[in-house]
Amino acid sequence: MSRLLAYVVHHPWLTAGTALVAVVVLAYELRLRTAGSIAVGSAEVVRLMNQGALLIDLRAPESYEAGHIGESRHVPTEQLDAELEALKKWREKPVIVYCDSGVRSVAAARKLQKAGFAQAVSLDGGVLAWTRDNLPLVKGAAAKRAGA
Repeated sequence: MSRLLAYVVHHPWLTAGTALVAVVVLAYELRLRTAGSIAVGSAEVVRLMNQGALLIDLRAPESYEAGHIGESRHVPTEQLDAELEALKKWREKPVIVYCDSGVRSVAAARKLQKAGFAQAVSLDGGVLAWTRDNLPLVKGAAAKRAGA
């Protein structure tokens, strides 16, 4: 113990730097753990889609028309509360929400979980991560048919 104290006294900058790095790593890990149960990657979304999950696109109408994932339902973020009653048959089934970057969809997934949607999750990274993983978006005339 005396050697540790001697080290701290002789190397205050190294000790402070080590403590700072430890705090940053802990904060990062805690953030991952709190979002981890709600955010899933593209591969998990594909698996859930194959099991019949409901996809909800939270983006603006123009973004939805420009390209969306599979047979997703378009529900802008500001209309999610109003749509909860219409979505009640999905309370015990997987529900995947997504936006452009995954930030708004994490909050929406938490809101859905609080409303009783036990299996609500968010696409980690949103459409940006989906396209980065080279997964397809439905665009143009096909997008209008899928959204109907």
